[in-house]
Amino acid sequence: MIDRDVKRCLGQMMKGVQVVGAAHDGVTRAYCSHWVCQISFEEPLVMASVSPRHDTHPLIVASGRFAVSLLAGDQVDVGQYFSYPGRRFRHIATEYLTEVDGLPVVRDAIAWLVCEVLDRRDALGGHDGRDAVALDHELFFARVVAVGEGRLGEPPLLYSSRLGWRVTGPPAREAGTSVRDQLLARLAASEADAGPDDGHPEPGGS
Repeated sequence: MIDRDVKRCLGQMMKGVQVVGAAHDGVTRAYCSHWVCQISFEEPLVMASVSPRHDTHPLIVASGRFAVSLLAGDQVDVGQYFSYPGRRFRHIATEYLTEVDGLPVVRDAIAWLVCEVLDRRDALGGHDGRDAVALDHELFFARVVAVGEGRLGEPPLLYSSRLGWRVTGPPAREAGTSVRDQLLARLAASEADAGPDDGHPEPGGS
């Protein structure tokens, strides 16, 4: 059990909301997640943390594929529907999904990704297996092999366990303001003040 204070702090982490879907042998399932993330710049790789309790999990395992739909801020109804097991609502909200390349994706989402599984982990630890930590979710590492652009201009839907459902707000930086340029100007000024004989600090940050 996670310590209460640790859980409260972790709960402040705000993340985008996705619907992860899979299909196999005529069965289609999907669930709501905010635990999908890009993990590489050089390659289109993502990681999805999936609970074995989700009906979608065995379909991902069997097919080796899944789709990720990125939800817009006006799709909280979709997010909440897929936050519960579909059997609880008898899978009545079929209007939320459409099919792309044999996989379920959310209609009118910001974008969707088709992913092929490369690896999966249900524990983390040293290379020799010592101090391994069993996970209550399984980590699926996958390559994005196809994408679809939906409503890319819409603000994304966000979620945290402490703050609930939110919509992305206005930019945090004023238009025309570059923090990077300000820091470079500050650096140039400090180097000019130091003079040629004062040397330069060792790299590694402050």
